[in-house]
Parts: sequence; C-alpha cells; structure tokens
Amino acid sequence: MSRGASIKVRGLCKTYGSGARAVHALGPIDFDVAAGEFVSLIGPSGCGKSTTMLLVAGLEPITAGRVEIDGRPLTEPLSDVGIVFQDHLLLEFRTALGNVMLQQQIRRLDRDEQRARAAELFSRLGLAGAEDRYPWQLSGGMRQRVSIARALVHDPSMLLMDEPFGALDAITRTQIRHDLELLWLDTRKTVLFITHSIDEAIGLSDRVLVMSPGPGRIVEEIPIDLPRPRPAHLGDHPEFARYARRIYDIFENLGIYRFHRDRP
Repeated sequence: MSRGASIKVRGLCKTYGSGARAVHALGPIDFDVAAGEFVSLIGPSGCGKSTTMLLVAGLEPITAGRVEIDGRPLTEPLSDVGIVFQDHLLLEFRTALGNVMLQQQIRRLDRDEQRARAAELFSRLGLAGAEDRYPWQLSGGMRQRVSIARALVHDPSMLLMDEPFGALDAITRTQIRHDLELLWLDTRKTVLFITHSIDEAIGLSDRVLVMSPGPGRIVEEIPIDLPRPRPAHLGDHPEFARYARRIYDIFENLGIYRFHRDRP
C-alpha cells in the first residue's frame, strides 16, 4: 500500500488574466502537509480554496511560488493522486463498478488486483450490492461514495477533496465523514480537504488552515487535538466548542461573519 506523500507550498500565488483586468485570486500562501497527515483548508467562498487544490494537483499553472511533493518541485499534473469534487462526475453510461474500474483502464493496472481493491472499497463505503447499478439508480450519497472509491482504488499516496460533501444532507454527511475517517486511519493517505464546514474541518483534520477572503491568505493554523475516531456528534466533546469558537472568532474578525451581539 502506498504511503502518504508530503506537500510543501511556498509563496504560492494565482492571478487570472493580465493587465487592468487581472484578478489576483490567491496568495501568497505557505503551508506544509506531512506525509500521512489530514489537513483542511477552510474559508469563505471565493477565497481560493479550490484554486489551491488545483495548483497542488498541477491542474492549474502557478503564477508565482512553488509546490513540492515529497521534496520534488511540481512541474506537471500529479498522477499519484486521487481527486474528489463536490459533483460526483460519474459517467452515466457506466455502472458503479464500471466507474471505479475506469482507473484500471486508464492507468493500465492489473485488472484482478483492481477488482479486488474495488470490492474492498465498496464494502468499506457501504456500497456492497450496488456494483451493477447505474448512477441514476443511486442516491446522492451513494454516488459520492462511488467517487471516493474511484479516487482510492489505484492506491494513491495523496487524496485531494474539494467540498466533497457539500451537496449532501446532514445525516448522509455525518456517516460519510465517519467512513472516510476510518478509511484514512487504516491507509494514512495524505489528505488535503477543502471545506466551508467548520464541523467537517474539526471532525476530520489533524490541522485546520483558516483562509481570509480573496485574495486568500492563510491567517491561522489550528492543530486539532481530539481522540480518533472522532465522535459522530462532535458537539458532545467539550473541546469541539472551543475549536469552533476559535474559527468563528477568526471569521468575525475578518468581517466574514457580522453578529449583532447587542441585540436580545
């Protein structure tokens, strides 16, 4: 099984366009993700969270700064990576298993090994029995579980997740968060998780990186010291409220939240 890869980001900036119409979308930002660490980026819409993920994946050209993966400069799109977006992006004409096995076909991996790996992931993610169903026959939560299986089936060292639970209901989000955490505890992939949910960031992460409004910068790093696996009802843990309050306070100081505390 692949070990996690480290990520090092220094002076990373992204500008779209040029001249008078240039839009400075991100940075400069600096951060590190240790091999096998689970780190979340949290911030308001438009702060550059998704852009950061695309730059780390090598899917967008860098305007300034650098990204290193396991100490090597990133010069082309990553291949040893799994990516999960908010939209499941499943192919409607392929079954659930067919979508997951797409990795095997594209990468020309051993078919039997990949089928065995897919079967394990289907079981771990609560998808057993859904292998031959098409996306239109699956719930939103099941479709997203299939997309997670597709991202992991080739055993990448890194998992990049961009608001993967954003379109799901609260009950489904809680269950998938728990399932993802258990998978991560077993595999220790390096995870960079993009979210606007304070609960998700605290519930999943070793560290939370809080971003300012665009052009996004990292304004605070918050280590999360909670036992794993984390409880389904995070509010039951006394330390959860302290972490959540800290993030709320940062957002309020940045003007993202405007609470009227003097009103009854």
